[in-house]
Amino acid sequence: MWAFTIILVLSHFNAASFAVIDTINGFHAINDGANLVSEGASFELGFFSPGNSKNRYLGIWYKNVPVRTVVWVANRCSPINDSSGLLKINNSNGNVMLLGQNKSVVWSTSLLKQPLKTKLQLLESGDLVLRDENSNAILWRSFDYPSDTLLPDMKMGWDLRTGVKRRLSAWRSSDDPCPGDFTYGIEFNPKLHSFPEAYIRKGTAKFYRTGPWNGLRLSGSPELRPNPLYDFNFVLNDDEVYYVYGLKNKSVISRIVMNQTTSIRERLTWIEAEQTWRRYSSVPRDDCDFYGVCGGNGNCIIGDNPICQCLKGFKPKFQEKWNNMDWSHGCVRNVPLSCVDRYKDGFLKFSGVKLPDTTNTWLNKKMNLKDCKAICLNNCSCMAYTNSDIRGDGSGCVIWFGDLIDIRQFPSGGQDIYIRMPYSELGKSERKVRVTLIVVAAIGGVSGILLLIYCFYTRRRKGDGFCLSASVTFLD
Repeated sequence: MWAFTIILVLSHFNAASFAVIDTINGFHAINDGANLVSEGASFELGFFSPGNSKNRYLGIWYKNVPVRTVVWVANRCSPINDSSGLLKINNSNGNVMLLGQNKSVVWSTSLLKQPLKTKLQLLESGDLVLRDENSNAILWRSFDYPSDTLLPDMKMGWDLRTGVKRRLSAWRSSDDPCPGDFTYGIEFNPKLHSFPEAYIRKGTAKFYRTGPWNGLRLSGSPELRPNPLYDFNFVLNDDEVYYVYGLKNKSVISRIVMNQTTSIRERLTWIEAEQTWRRYSSVPRDDCDFYGVCGGNGNCIIGDNPICQCLKGFKPKFQEKWNNMDWSHGCVRNVPLSCVDRYKDGFLKFSGVKLPDTTNTWLNKKMNLKDCKAICLNNCSCMAYTNSDIRGDGSGCVIWFGDLIDIRQFPSGGQDIYIRMPYSELGKSERKVRVTLIVVAAIGGVSGILLLIYCFYTRRRKGDGFCLSASVTFLD
């Protein structure tokens, strides 16, 4: 009789039986009205209704912020329209299930491996993790499936081993957490070795671009410097590519959020004395931050009137439209490039800029700038090159193909880029350098031929192999 009673109690156990818990296993469940609270009481998981909506969602919010601020939602587009919600672990496969009316599954995890027993834990970081109950290994985590918020120590990017892509997506409205038009994430093509960077998209269209990481900061964010609030880093290796930040003072509450209403990505910090969230920074910042505002081969300068200028060596593709402030068609070269004459081409240095869109790029992190220039010059399709890492004397190589899109000028903190120009578009100093190089190369080539001819006749007359060995040494 006692054994039957214990089993009955366990089978109907829920989180409300305890004042504060951060973990449930297969014997436990969370119903609407019960919560999980992280060990240090920073975050809470439970059911809520956003804004003026009566729908119920399972989410995570700050426990110690009086203005409920939700940072993650499980059933974003599958609301429960009453208080029947129940979160539990499926003991047959270890997955977490969210049940709604009539015990229908409205959301669940999908584990590739099915352990015997699992447990669900809300961490002090705000990460909800599903662990193997025996090994304690993490099998699934909410940080891999963000909503609209990037929390400290949360990675935004790709896990190239598993294929998981972590990106933010704004709420559709304050009443509806289903993804809206705006998304924010890192994009690149690992197969083509392109240079990764983060984009905000509105639907499928690019809306804002951070610029690529240059070893110190994002190319399009010169203000991103060491500061008293947070540290930041960008990681790119064979296993993953991601951006992450961490708060220097753990008592500070700060987050990055995609806002559908204002069409911006903003960093907000909780001000306890004012009981409000204060904006620390946001993008887009100005008209030059909107993607491709000046079209291909244009340069946006926020202090100029108009703000769009063609890069040196380029002219408006449609002058009349350009004069009417329609810059969308961009600029074309004054003198077209010729693949036949590519070795006569040179490069103009543009300083203090946001590097162009890196969609059509090639990256080599080990190559120096001199070799980078040679690679670009030898390829008719290469339009520009620069260092991928500007720390110290610079290192790495990135080259661009096709039009150079979304360049802007910064008064300080921008980056150098070397853009290909036909010989006729080079300045006097650049032409002099090109002529010198061509003459030196020509003299070297002629000298080599004369030496080979001399060696050939000398060997025939003297019958020794000295000239042959000398010519081999010369060619090496």
